[in-house]
Amino acid sequence: MSRKYDALEVAKHNSTESCWVILYGHVYDVTDFLSNHPGGSKIILQLAGQNATEQYDPVHPPGTLEENLPTEANLGEIDPETLPKNAAQEEDQHLKDSSPPLDSLLNLDEIEELATRKISRKAWAYYFSAGDDLISKRLNNEAYRSILLRPRVFIDCKRCDISTNILGNHVDIPIYVSPAAMARLAHPSGEAGIARACSTFGVMQIISNNASMTPEQIVADAKPGQVFGWQMYVQIERRKSEDMLARINKLADKIKFVCLTLDAPVPGKREHDERSQNTAANLPVTSALQSGSASKSNSGGVGKQLFFGTSPSLTWKETLQWLAKHTSLPVVLKGVQTHEDAYLASLYTPQIKGIILSNHGGRAADTAPPSVHTLLEIRKYCPEVFSKLEVLVDGGIRRGTDVVKALCLGARGVGIGRAALWGLGAGGPEGVERTLEILKEELKTAMRLLGAQKVTDLGLQHINARMVEQQIYHGPTEAEKMKRRISSKL
Repeated sequence: MSRKYDALEVAKHNSTESCWVILYGHVYDVTDFLSNHPGGSKIILQLAGQNATEQYDPVHPPGTLEENLPTEANLGEIDPETLPKNAAQEEDQHLKDSSPPLDSLLNLDEIEELATRKISRKAWAYYFSAGDDLISKRLNNEAYRSILLRPRVFIDCKRCDISTNILGNHVDIPIYVSPAAMARLAHPSGEAGIARACSTFGVMQIISNNASMTPEQIVADAKPGQVFGWQMYVQIERRKSEDMLARINKLADKIKFVCLTLDAPVPGKREHDERSQNTAANLPVTSALQSGSASKSNSGGVGKQLFFGTSPSLTWKETLQWLAKHTSLPVVLKGVQTHEDAYLASLYTPQIKGIILSNHGGRAADTAPPSVHTLLEIRKYCPEVFSKLEVLVDGGIRRGTDVVKALCLGARGVGIGRAALWGLGAGGPEGVERTLEILKEELKTAMRLLGAQKVTDLGLQHINARMVEQQIYHGPTEAEKMKRRISSKL
């Protein structure tokens, strides 16, 4: 029979010499694990001697404890009567009980508003945050609003087929879920809950490298034909990335491509996230912190913690060759923000099958261009890219009309990241379904009003983008120089 501990006794073990934490009603001695924790010892020491379940659970896939701690680290159970009462949890339960029906939410703004009320402050700050002054985040949506539609009349619009193919895979909607980390901060079902919603609507999902569940857990209940991609941040310790690729290769019947993220070689400065994670200021100061045995540098928020170990030294020549040695899956480059890089990517076919125009949701370089600007740049300087690669976009999608505008400009698919997380926070998998349902119906309405019966009917004739065209890059281009060099060699 396991021993039962008093919370006051556990609280005494709050240093590097003896570090205990409470997780899921059990007391763990994690002293020997401090130096091995991927995110550093400080994160654990800030919760030493306390119930860390609320902080631990959303950001660690099930099974993590068993994989990283020996059996003897589980010292016994905690006496629940000795734990402090959490008034915040009671308030959260009240909010959940008083939530409006999901079908009463009519747009993505209302879903975000509900999710903001229901999820933790830490989760909200991580999802909402963006780089510096949030200029790129704001421009991502404003750019779509500056494009006008050109509806046609006297066209039979009874039929409307919004299915398409992305990277050779059939999807029912030209919308996909972008890689968005830490979904279990929003709801216990996490990324698997998003996958469930995607299966209902035939939507592709790209699994985040920093998901709060393992890829195996996320795709476990996938329906036949359901399409996934896997996002990759290459690690400084390449062996870790190689081991992960070996796992992904075994799931190739469901995970159809590797999405190599390039737009955040280093983490951006996300002030909302950093404020929420200034744990030393928000939690009781432990003896370890008082004595200086843990680093006093700011943890930098969830975002910076997730970037721990990510390589900042990727190159066209070296990285793609290395990747080809470890997977035969198609590669999609995420984070292209200039026409020059789009053109360069087109030179690396057939290994590279597609590119995602993205500024990381405005979370990396603030004032980086919206994906719509990059779409227009490619059309102006190197339109041949569209015939060599599939071009996807993400960032700023709030309406079905936004999706239509991106498709008219040549995008094959349009990604949503935060919107899926807000949906999850608002109502779990059903909240994500409601998000996709709203976008699907708005998309079909917009296509009918434009006189387009299928996705391939959409084109430049359906939009007026003159206001945005005035804002795109106008200057010297390396793409022309590259084209001339290639022509001379031929």
